[in-house]
This record gives sequence, structure tokens and C-alpha cells, in this order.
Amino acid sequence: MTSIFVATIFFGCQGIIKDVDKKKSYKKNDSLITSINQGDKAAPDFTPEGMVWISGGEFIQGAASHDKISMMHEKPPHKVHVDGFFMDMHEVTNAQFSKFVEETGYVTVAERQIDWEEMKKQLPKGTPKPHDSILQPGSLVFKKTKSSVPNLYDYSQWWEWKIGANWKHPYGPKSSIEGKENHPVVHIAYEDAQAYCIWSGKRLPTEAEWEYAARGKKENSLFFWGDNVEKLSEYANTWEGEFPVNNSMDDGFERTAPVMSFPKNGFGLYDMAGNVWEWTNDWYNTKYYKQLAEKNNVTINPQGATEAFNPGNPYTQEKVIKGGSFLCSASYCASYRISARMATSPDSGMEHLGFRTVLSINNK
Repeated sequence: MTSIFVATIFFGCQGIIKDVDKKKSYKKNDSLITSINQGDKAAPDFTPEGMVWISGGEFIQGAASHDKISMMHEKPPHKVHVDGFFMDMHEVTNAQFSKFVEETGYVTVAERQIDWEEMKKQLPKGTPKPHDSILQPGSLVFKKTKSSVPNLYDYSQWWEWKIGANWKHPYGPKSSIEGKENHPVVHIAYEDAQAYCIWSGKRLPTEAEWEYAARGKKENSLFFWGDNVEKLSEYANTWEGEFPVNNSMDDGFERTAPVMSFPKNGFGLYDMAGNVWEWTNDWYNTKYYKQLAEKNNVTINPQGATEAFNPGNPYTQEKVIKGGSFLCSASYCASYRISARMATSPDSGMEHLGFRTVLSINNK
């Protein structure tokens, strides 16, 4: 892989994200009731299939005071209130996404031809066009390294652009999801997740909703089970061993695990730590947490920054993803922590990136 193409795939794999056409290709699931007139604190009289009720409340969003490995973009902590909502009890699976595709004929971003004219708008001026043999539909697939990696900031050492990789072929064109129906769907770009939401009558969670739900009614803890990292392999599918050379698989899995393979949190949600990263609806903006903290009051139902800003990646807009994945390790990112967050280009899917949906109620 050339250095130019490495830059290309990390700045934007498939071109600029476009708004999903709500009138095209997708039908709303009429069997799903999308609003209820009911108070915030009381649990609704019914729960949509596969979802759990997340009672509203106030919490401190951001890094816990005793988190010794928290990153600057998890700070400063700030007070937030979210209204109650329903959330998928687990990540959207291959089986669920397959049903969506069967009913709509939807084609994911990773399966579409690459538009170089759109892509180069996100790249430094003068970036040369890669050869047509490289500019083919595909996605990013993880690959182990053969020896220790001294620089863990160079992602290209363990990510490979694989032509033909997509949600149906997670490791490349010769792989399949047969037997993995209950694994989380991956290689999902933000646009793909939004299309699924429109079809299902749901939406993506805000970052605040996701983090509140992940806490599972625990306050000021590092993980949804508490503060004891020694229990990690019991509660989450992550990387054990030396990353990215050897995974000892203490948790039983090297890559994705079937959903609900690990204990649920206090709200009844599975895989809110590890397995795959999950999309939220919020723009990633390194100034946003500071802006909320400076208000010195409780922010009600924050919807995220109005625009993206990342001084470390100025050529693309990014969305916040949460939860970590099977690649997160103590030596690399430790993103199985509740406050952990990452920025990702909305037009890029990867082998460790999926999503889950939420459903609001009307509080009148």
C-alpha cells in the first residue's frame, strides 16, 4: 500500500458524506410505535422488541476524577441530563442488517464505486490520484503485525485497505458472515447506520445518551461493572496480550463475538464495552466539552457540537464513536472505559465499527 493511499483512506475512504434521502429506498417500519405521551421517570407500558428502557436522569459526562489514563478529549467533566429513551439491548447484528437490505435493496458505502472527485475534496490540495487498481470498493481490515510495534500512533501498521471487504465479507472477498448471524454487523459507515434507522423508525443515540446508558446506573466508575480492570475479560470482548502482535484470547474471542456473550450492565444492555465501536449522532469537536463545562449548569439533552473540529485531522469532518472494540487493549487505547471516545470520518467503515439504535418518547 502506498503512503499516498494510506493518507487517502484515513482522511476519507469513500468521498464526502451525503444526507440520507428519507424518501428513497427505505420504508419506515410501521409496526414500531415511535412516540408515547408519558412522563420521563416512569417506565412506559410497553417495550419494543429487542430494546430496553433507559430511565432519564442526570450524570457527570466525561472522565472520572480517579481515571489515571483518561485522555484530554474526555475532559473537562460536565453535568448533563437526558430524558428517558429506549435502546437496543445489543448491537445491530448481521441478521438484522440482512433483513433491512433484503427489504430495501440498500447498498452500503463500502460496496459502492469510489468517486475520486468527491474524495479529493477531503485531502490536502495536490494529493495525486492513486492507481485505478487501488481505487476499488472496499474497507479497512485489521491485520496483526509480525513483531512488536514501537509507535502505536501509526495506525497503518495494523490496518489494511482490503478491496472487496464489506459487511457481507468482513475480512475480504473470500470471507462471509455465514455462521455469524448473531455477530454485530461491521464495515458500517454513518450513512449506512442512518439508512437502517430510517427503515426501522429509530435513530442513532447522542453521545450523552450513549454514555449515560453505558454507565448502567453506576456513578463515577471507570467501567460499567465498577473500577476493577482485572475483571475485563469477564465483562468485555477486548484485546489481551501484546497489541497488535498476539491476542491471548482470555475472553474467548479474537475478533467479534456474538452479541450478548458477556454480562449485561445495570440497564440490561450488552456489549457497551468492547466488541465493536458504535456510532453516535454527535460531531466530534475538541472544544465541545469545555463549552458545556463553562456554562456551569446542567445541560439538558445535549445534541453535540454544531460543527466538527479536530486540529489533529483538519481535512475531514468526524463523528463521535463510543464503546471500544475487540482491538482495545490497556497498552493501546483502553477504550472499554465508559468515558472513552474516538473521532471517525462518517464515510468510513471498518472491521471493528458497528452501531445500535435508540427510540425517543414524547414527554408532554
